[in-house]
Amino acid sequence: MFRKVMPYLLVVAFYGCKTEPSQKENSQKEIKVAFMADIHFADVYPNLDESDFKGIYDSLQNRSSLLRTMNAQLYSTRLFNENYFAFFAALDDAVAKGIKTIALPGDFSDDGQPLHIKGLRKILDRYAVEYDIEFFLINGNHDPTTPFGDEGGKSDFLGANGKAQPLTSEMGKYMANMANKEYQNPTQVVADLQEWGYADMVQELRNHGFFPKENYLFWSTPFSEYSVEEYTFEKAKTASDLASRNYRLETSEVLLPDVSYVVEPVDGLWLLALDANVYLPKENGGFSNAGIGYNEVLTHKKHLIRWTEKVVKEANRLGKTLIAYSHYPMVDFNDGASKGIAALFGEKAFQAHRIPSDLVGETFADIGLKVHVGGHMHLNDTGVFTTKRGNTLVNIQSPSLAAYVPAYKIITIKNPKHMKVETVVLDEVKGYDIFFDAYEREHDFLASHFADEVWEKDILSTASYLDYTKTHLQELVRLRFLPSDWPEELVQQLLNRNGWELLTASNSEEKIKAELQKEELTIEDFSSWQGMDLIVDFYKFRNGDELAKRDIDATHLKAYEFLLDQWSQENKNDEQLLLKQFASIFKKQMVGEPSENFSVNIRTGELIPY
Repeated sequence: MFRKVMPYLLVVAFYGCKTEPSQKENSQKEIKVAFMADIHFADVYPNLDESDFKGIYDSLQNRSSLLRTMNAQLYSTRLFNENYFAFFAALDDAVAKGIKTIALPGDFSDDGQPLHIKGLRKILDRYAVEYDIEFFLINGNHDPTTPFGDEGGKSDFLGANGKAQPLTSEMGKYMANMANKEYQNPTQVVADLQEWGYADMVQELRNHGFFPKENYLFWSTPFSEYSVEEYTFEKAKTASDLASRNYRLETSEVLLPDVSYVVEPVDGLWLLALDANVYLPKENGGFSNAGIGYNEVLTHKKHLIRWTEKVVKEANRLGKTLIAYSHYPMVDFNDGASKGIAALFGEKAFQAHRIPSDLVGETFADIGLKVHVGGHMHLNDTGVFTTKRGNTLVNIQSPSLAAYVPAYKIITIKNPKHMKVETVVLDEVKGYDIFFDAYEREHDFLASHFADEVWEKDILSTASYLDYTKTHLQELVRLRFLPSDWPEELVQQLLNRNGWELLTASNSEEKIKAELQKEELTIEDFSSWQGMDLIVDFYKFRNGDELAKRDIDATHLKAYEFLLDQWSQENKNDEQLLLKQFASIFKKQMVGEPSENFSVNIRTGELIPY
């Protein structure tokens, strides 16, 4: 149970110390921290001995696996299977770089299922022992999906015959749609597919940030009642009891867990892990999902803001470098294009409900927070918010390892004034193609029974993990994004035309040719790509920001810029207006703050690319 804590107790004695002025800034040894967001770890090799379903046996590997279908992956914004191997690749890369501190800003699991959490814990434990790495986790909306747990399951695991395989944690609690038995195998039970709540999840992962350890120099929560000077490991152990780490919503008597913490893993560095999940009671019982992030934190977890302010003041007083991280972004991630996106695609498209309001940036910047690392959006981006008071907050969006662009961030701290940010892209991932034979069987089954649902087989011919995620994005755009998010009129204007046809649809060819000569472009530079290429590359920029330039032909990029400039000119008819709106959004996504490799002036928020 979680003990009731009244709101006024949240302002605790730990932060009230005023006996010392700010300490002088001491020279620091170089500190490196890796941030691996949204790994969405699913154990593809779990122990299924006690389950009805035993997985898919692979004679070449001599082992069974638990997989979701390729069809499921291509309709999802993340991979479910191959990211297992990407996580190992990222860990091994960090080891090779000598990194000893790794933070996971949420969605470290698929949906908080025991078989995945247990598998993740074994990996973290092994790397901690073998390579002396400390991991610091904070939860996201997928871990857990509900505060106190629930039954779970999915209808789209992969069966040995290429069919979809429904699996449930308890028969009768979750039933797959069996209207078409030709498409699916009969439902089977895997008990460890239930979705854990906070208590079970953090207890399983207790050695990785959620609880104090003797080698930490400091550790505390929003509910701790000791000062920095009074800190002892024994006091931290007592304060870490989950019964003491909860809060009450103003509109409910229900106590909800909050597993936020601040830790000093090495001298001079404070990591502030913020649990920004917000679960709201439903009228008919139970809770909503984990919410939309800081827009709801402002109204429902005010204690977290007060505590963050206290932590910032203490870090400044003690001369510590503070990096906050959580699952959700604190600053708009659309490079100034959010209003244009809403106008063209609708208020709910492109995950617009997840965009933090200006009030979020203003609130955290004005309480003194300087740097925050977020995830959730599966985007590579950097946002800078400056308040009317002149305070600046830098929000660094770490990409997902389970989607394009698969990458993680390294922050290097050399002194209290500056930090260096590096983005590591996972191109080569050993083992990412291990399950391709199983997908071949799935494809053959769909092709022979459900031809209208078959996916493009080209994804099984990719040469690297990076190429695999690019092809995944391309299919995701075709199968899901275009049908659901895009105005039909705009799609009709862009598809089934090459670049030259798009360019000359509403302009004089002679006039265009004259302008092309000035830009050293040719007709071939436009006729060599299609409207669908333009759309997919738009998503590459949306997901990868600067990183997208690695994966788009330079000549195509130059042609895109010319075309978008043409569309941006004054137009009067409705058809041209849609293209003008799209061009405005695309151009903003192509130009933003440095997001690949750059340094941050912690005090001013200035970003300097390198």
